[in-house]
Amino acid sequence: MTGGFLRLAAAAALLAVAVAPALAQSYPDRPVKIVVPTVAAGTVDLVTRVLANDLSTALGNKFFVENRSGAGNTLGSRDVAHSDPDGYTLLMSSASGQVISPLLYKDPGYDPLQSFAPIAPYAEGSVILVVNPALPFRSVADLVAYAKTNPGKLSYGSAGTGTVPHLTAELFKSVAGVSMVHVPYRGGALSIQDVIAGNLQLTFEASSPLLPHIAAGQLRALAVLSAKRIPELPDVPTIGEAGYPGVLTASWTGLFAPVGTAAAIVQKLNGAINASLQTRATRQALARLGNVAKGGTPQDLTDLMVADIKKWTPIVKALNLEPQ
Repeated sequence: MTGGFLRLAAAAALLAVAVAPALAQSYPDRPVKIVVPTVAAGTVDLVTRVLANDLSTALGNKFFVENRSGAGNTLGSRDVAHSDPDGYTLLMSSASGQVISPLLYKDPGYDPLQSFAPIAPYAEGSVILVVNPALPFRSVADLVAYAKTNPGKLSYGSAGTGTVPHLTAELFKSVAGVSMVHVPYRGGALSIQDVIAGNLQLTFEASSPLLPHIAAGQLRALAVLSAKRIPELPDVPTIGEAGYPGVLTASWTGLFAPVGTAAAIVQKLNGAINASLQTRATRQALARLGNVAKGGTPQDLTDLMVADIKKWTPIVKALNLEPQ
């Protein structure tokens, strides 16, 4: 009986090995959903639409975006983590949902390193500190000087508690020694609109949704939080040049599948992503959003998360942040 069981197990294993390439060869044979755990028009959403278009063309079936925001990006991430690992429900996320929120929420419903099969890093953009242009602040020094003499009178918006913009602002407050009021939203686009409307004074947000408003004069950029100035804003200093190098940060996006997704499917998606990122059209599309092509292996995406976990964990603990 034991011998029969072993023969059956061996046969099943051989069948799985044989079936995997066939699955990958036919994949996708129906539309594929990419869940974005933020509202539409934010950075993750915008770059995902570039990716969805490229994958639809490369793999011969439609890839479409579904926005599922809330709870610091955890709602959409949790849903994907518990989806069938068949390659037809994917997640495009960032450090906000895959690193920071799991540090804030006691039970986000998923483990960023155990619940997903990483596919590939996709793109990276700068974070920019912007203010309403009606305010007299022309530099970070102006902003800090006002905040120090008027503690609690400045309000900043974020894409939600536990997002990179939120944590970056809290880090800035700590480093600069200022007090500002946090107003969380369900997505960066909503926060940006309230800064433009004058309901808030400032925000820290990824470059992609900010650049059109900066160009139109609806927002004033005080600093980019990258190590170098960005081509789109050559006259805007880095946060290091402004005197706060400890606030350097970046905004990355990466594609994930539920854990258990066939390696052959992950490899097929990874290959299509990396091929698309080599094309001039995709690089230009990302550049218009203030992003640069990243790409790489599934392990590269894991390494990116591990590095960010190491970076943000002591900051979250030091600031004693709580989800709101």
